[in-house]
Amino acid sequence: MRKAILVVTALGVAVTLSAAGCSSSKSSGSKSSSSGGGTSTAASTGSSSSSSGSIPTSYKNNKVGVLLPDTNSSPRWVNSDPNELTAQCAKYNLKCDIQNANGSATTQTSQAQSMLNEGVGVLMIVNLDSGSAKAIEAQAQAKGVVTIDYDRLTLGGSAQYYVSFDNVAVGKLQGQSLANCSQVKGKSAVKYVEEDGAATDNNATLFKQGYDSVLKALPGWTLAGDQSGAWDTPAGTAQSVFQKLLQGAPDLNAVMVANDEMANAVITVLKQQGLNGKVAVSGQDTTVSGIQNILTGDQCFTIYKPVKGEADVAVQLASQILSGQKPTAPATVHDPTGNRDVPSYLATPVMVDKTNITLPFTDGYQKAADVCTGSFQALCTAAGIK
Repeated sequence: MRKAILVVTALGVAVTLSAAGCSSSKSSGSKSSSSGGGTSTAASTGSSSSSSGSIPTSYKNNKVGVLLPDTNSSPRWVNSDPNELTAQCAKYNLKCDIQNANGSATTQTSQAQSMLNEGVGVLMIVNLDSGSAKAIEAQAQAKGVVTIDYDRLTLGGSAQYYVSFDNVAVGKLQGQSLANCSQVKGKSAVKYVEEDGAATDNNATLFKQGYDSVLKALPGWTLAGDQSGAWDTPAGTAQSVFQKLLQGAPDLNAVMVANDEMANAVITVLKQQGLNGKVAVSGQDTTVSGIQNILTGDQCFTIYKPVKGEADVAVQLASQILSGQKPTAPATVHDPTGNRDVPSYLATPVMVDKTNITLPFTDGYQKAADVCTGSFQALCTAAGIK
């Protein structure tokens, strides 16, 4: 049995991509290219930056299609994943066609059809919604193309593998971290609201499952409002949704908000009311705005999900598939719509606040030049960001 072990020293955890025969554990638009020579409770696996396994120098088919969702749900789809995927595709001698659907399911379907017609052997999908992605995966299956759900599980789909973070664990970490924010820690009574992610994204459902399991069990914590938002910019739905939540609970103490961009929208409204820094605000994705808001004290924390934990694992998985292996994943995630367990690789999230805010910079996930601009220069210096 041959194994390739992927390790990230910063997180102190490892993920194994194994050949068939290993056991698995069970749990409940724009274009770029690179060419080279449900519910989960599984033990999480970590992110990677290096591999001890051999890298194939040739394949019968080295073509991989990568479908990214949009440019507004998270900056990662523009600034992080494409770069890391491109680097890993070159490392593994794969010809990768990476395209972004710019928020259009119709565009993503067209991109997928083009990739399938060009003869990709593996198709990686970050879905915009499960319905359209399910249809894409059916088309790929009909052509004998292996599909990998990347970051988001396609409910009712037919992907052979799922590579993501343990998204219930992400939500639990959000809930635990919010409870420890200085604005609410030790209070006997806390009124909070939740602004959840996009209703079309199964990840948002899992995040909510995670943080609800923590917050609803806290003595003295009262949920005063709960509404789905959208993975968009501060000028969009997220801001208007929070304005309504704040009207219903003007004396709130905390906001459980799904990610950094939505948190920035929440903070914009709190600033208008003079409440920024007085209300505990959560986050996720470790974006530029999220880090800046943590530096100013307007956001308590963000959840760091190193892109290497997904991109490196997914590309090595594609390499193994295209070299004729049948990898056995270390975990499964249950798809309740399709009533099946999807072989999965799940990385571990990390909470980042002022105490460890240098981590995404030392990891290379963020650059000081992007964050430490204008008035943030002095704050970065004080925080040790270089």
